[in-house]
This record gives sequence, C-alpha cells and structure tokens, in this order.
Amino acid sequence: MRIAINTRFLLNSKMEGFGWYTYEVSKRLVEMHPEHEFYFFFDRKYDQRFVFGSNVTPIVLNPPARHPTLFYIWFEWSVKRALKKHKIDLFFSPDGYLSLGSAVKQIGVIHDLNFEHYPQDIPRRARKYLCHFFPKFANKAKEIITVSNYSKNDIVKTYGVEPAKVHAIWNGVSDAFRPIDAIEKEKVRNQFTDDSPYFLFVGAIHPRKNVKRLLEAFVRFKEETKASEKLVIVGEAMWENATFSDAIPKHLKKDIRFTGHLSLDELAKVMAAAKLFTYIPYFEGFGIPLVEAMRCGTPILSGNLTSLPEVAGDAAVYCDPFDVDAIKVALTQLNSDSNLREELSRKGLERSKQFSWDATAQAVSKVLFA
Repeated sequence: MRIAINTRFLLNSKMEGFGWYTYEVSKRLVEMHPEHEFYFFFDRKYDQRFVFGSNVTPIVLNPPARHPTLFYIWFEWSVKRALKKHKIDLFFSPDGYLSLGSAVKQIGVIHDLNFEHYPQDIPRRARKYLCHFFPKFANKAKEIITVSNYSKNDIVKTYGVEPAKVHAIWNGVSDAFRPIDAIEKEKVRNQFTDDSPYFLFVGAIHPRKNVKRLLEAFVRFKEETKASEKLVIVGEAMWENATFSDAIPKHLKKDIRFTGHLSLDELAKVMAAAKLFTYIPYFEGFGIPLVEAMRCGTPILSGNLTSLPEVAGDAAVYCDPFDVDAIKVALTQLNSDSNLREELSRKGLERSKQFSWDATAQAVSKVLFA
C-alpha cells in the first residue's frame, strides 16, 4: 500500500505543535509498517533525519505553503498531481488540510476549531481560509482523527458529521520530560531566574493562550503577597507588544522572563524545575504542555474550559481563564500550600502514564488501515 503523508510542518528548527505531532506519529507509523511504502510531502528542503526508514520516499512539492493563497495552490495543484503521479492509495494529513480535488482516500487530523469560536483571534486572510475550507475538509475526509473527546464533540456539532466518522485519540508526550533532582533544578533557576523559584507558561503567544490575563494575575499576586517567585514565559518573545507592556508595571518587569523558543531538552528541564506550571487558555483542543508538566511532576494551575479538564483530570487546580482575580487567588493558594503541590505532583506523575506517542500512533494506525 502507498501512503502519502503531509509533512510540511517537519522543520529543521523551531518545530511546534503540528510539527511534533507529525514527527512522533509519522516516525512510528513508518517503523510499525515496513510492509507499506510511505511518501512524505514536504513544501521545502527537508532534513534527512525526517526520513525515518528505507520505506520512505521524500518529495518536495512547490510552492512553500505558508500563506492562504499558497495553501490552496499546494493542496489543490501540487498535492493533487503528486497523489496521482505516485499512485497513492491513502493521503494522511496531520494538520487536517486535504486536497479537495483528488479522488484518493484521505484522512485528516483536525486538532481543534478555535478559528470557528474565536475568529477575532486570527488574521483576516487566515480566518477566511480556515472557516471556508475546514468544513469542506471535514466533509471530504473518509475519517477524521482529533485529539480529545471535547474536540470530537465540537467537530460533530459544528460541522454536522457523523460521530462514528470522528476518532478521538489523545496526544502523547516526549520521553525528554521527567522529574529532575534538586541540583539540576538549582542549575536551571540560576540560568533563567537568578536562582528564584518560578511559575511557568509554555506555548505559542497567541490570544487564546490567554497570556495577558496570566500576566495581570501574576502582577496582582506579586503586589499583594510580595513573594519572590518569578514568571517564565516560554514561547516566541513579544516583549515589545504594547498589550503586554501595558499589563506589566515597570518595577515588576524584572520578575517576568521571556525566553523565546527553547530546544526540547532545555524545555524539559525548565518544566521540571518550575514550582508551578500555569496554563489557562480559554480554548484548547488538547494541551500537550499539561502532559509534559505531569510527566515532570510539576503541579498545575489550569483553565477550566474546553479540553483541559479532560486532559489534566484530578492533577490540576482549575480556574476561570476569563477571571483575573480567580487566577490570582489560585496562584496564591498553590504558592503557599506545599501539601497541595505535592499532592498534584503525585497525581500528575500517575496520570501521565495514560499518555504516550506509542499508544497514539497505534490508535492512528488502526484508523488508517481499517
């Protein structure tokens, strides 16, 4: 059988959510199924490390697809022609984009529908593309994979597809995430916060990640408690963003550290050394950083909306992500209650055993080859 996979998010540097999903699942599919031929469709020069086996044929299709107009050209012209040329039996798209003009069987992963519910958070051209084409992709797909039961129910309700067509398969977590000892934690704190304990946020700095309200809550926490804790924000730095500048008084800017993008190994250590992981998006299809925190034994403060309670279960304290005071109260409680933090750490380590990329890939494989 010939399977083509949309691998355009496998990038040499700064690989984010879609990229890591593609990497972890595609690598395992290739290893699990040496009897099949895989064709990886890249949209630019690729790194040889992404060719996971002798049964993989990498193909670069132009043009690079990083703009709505180029999305259309890439999927409706380049991908369509390649599917026909290479006699592909199945096209698997880990980011959900499909080729509407191709008759080849297609299965897409629709991670969430944030653009349907909060369109104002997305630039106009991207919003128009997503809201126009994703209902079509959902209808075109032979099967749909998504990453949580919340997202499954949302896709079924929003797009009117049959529930049996949508398969909720949880994401996994990298083995890089693990608890670290006190000496390692001290090294991390020395590097990032001048040896101060810190709260942590990890994620793309995007409106729905709710970083602005987290910053506002942290400022109130600092002003009321005078605590020494700092806040570390891991994601692309937006220090010059006026919205963030307005949220941070000048005298507290030294207590909020923006790291920008970190390598996987660096991120794992920063996660494991945090006193508290704070993750309060108001919309999330899954929330992989929650599982990464659980694997490290790091206590979690989570938002209480969409998929987050499904993922974190009893291993988090929850708050209303729209209520800055509620976030501040939760920060204060968790910072002062060591017994609660220890309890959440234990529960997180136990719950994290339910998530693995091996299990994810096996479940995806069953859908692809049913």
